Amino acid sequence: MFERFVPKRTPLFWILRFDFCTRPMFLPLITASLGYLVLACVVAFVWAPLLTNLLYRFKILRLSDHQYAVPLPGRAHKHGTPIMGGLLVVVTVLALTLMFNWNQRFTWVPIGVMMIASLLGGIDDLLNLFGRQRQMRSLERTMRLARVHRLWRMRLWHRMSIPWVAYKRFFFHLGSNPGKGIQAHEKIFFQLAAGALTSWWLYFKLGPEWRAIWVPWDGEWQLGWLLIPLIILAVTATANAVNIADGLDGLAGGALITAFAGLMVLAWIQGNPAFAVLNGMTAGALLTYTYFNIKPARFQMGDVGSLGLGALLAVMAIAQNRIFVLPLFGFVFFAELASVIIQAIAKRAFNTKVFTLSPLHHHFEARGWSEEKIVMRAWVINAIMVALGLWIALH
Repeated sequence: MFERFVPKRTPLFWILRFDFCTRPMFLPLITASLGYLVLACVVAFVWAPLLTNLLYRFKILRLSDHQYAVPLPGRAHKHGTPIMGGLLVVVTVLALTLMFNWNQRFTWVPIGVMMIASLLGGIDDLLNLFGRQRQMRSLERTMRLARVHRLWRMRLWHRMSIPWVAYKRFFFHLGSNPGKGIQAHEKIFFQLAAGALTSWWLYFKLGPEWRAIWVPWDGEWQLGWLLIPLIILAVTATANAVNIADGLDGLAGGALITAFAGLMVLAWIQGNPAFAVLNGMTAGALLTYTYFNIKPARFQMGDVGSLGLGALLAVMAIAQNRIFVLPLFGFVFFAELASVIIQAIAKRAFNTKVFTLSPLHHHFEARGWSEEKIVMRAWVINAIMVALGLWIALH
């Protein structure tokens, strides 16, 4: 039923001049998206025990957090908890979209970007558990080998690899240490690719009317090709922000529920059934995930969920032409990301620390806040910011 839909990229002021509840298209739209929200919630509940058993059977369990063992002794109880629980949301949303909401114009790229990011996160989760410790060669050693290696072919190879090694070392200096899994510079590379796919979809496949970007209180601006790097930056930043925030039971899941619920309401107002249903499915599956993730968690999201859902959040905000309120819809996540960046700059540039620990939720843990207190306040703050973002989005 979605193939005939053509979105209207008009200012929401003109839409809201009418009582939207009396418009014939709105009640079916609200009914359908809420129905799929409940369906996704029920489907996720049905197969959640199967997922839990599979994670225990294959020993996909959290290892000890050695780096937090001393300052955060309360994290010891998380050892042995299954990870990759984000599959509950990713698989449920994928399956229901393929069955009921597949649209080659509007939903295949959001789902595709989510799957690319989820695959990257899933590989990282598995390598962190079963992989080998990875080593990182310094830039100075690479440059030395480029001069003194006895084989000319290897000297040439090391010279060619200097930019790549410098790129890796940049993230090392930001605080990324090589472990068993996919390293930060590799994650960023693939996330940039996912952002490039999103920008290609919007810029080249959806038509020229999708190349304008909405600015609060000022209508739509034509950015031209500058829209491409803006989209890539938004997808990469949001995926990493959600990934960083996934450190306490219930934190990421609860904040994502309010974010996708806000995007669903925005899709109602815009009159977009494909996006309303997709956001509703995601919020519904997240409700079930969060039910099982509340402390003490039956399973945790893992990178497979945090990277995939973070990328999906960014893509939906971009596709609904509200990229400037994305930091409000994901306020908790961007606050966590900012804390990591600020801490890294302070340590490297000034040899000091702004926070006791980073990301931000660990700072509050180290200050003595309980996990429940941090999580519940984060949910409330993000819900308030989503409401503010919706209000701004209507101007």
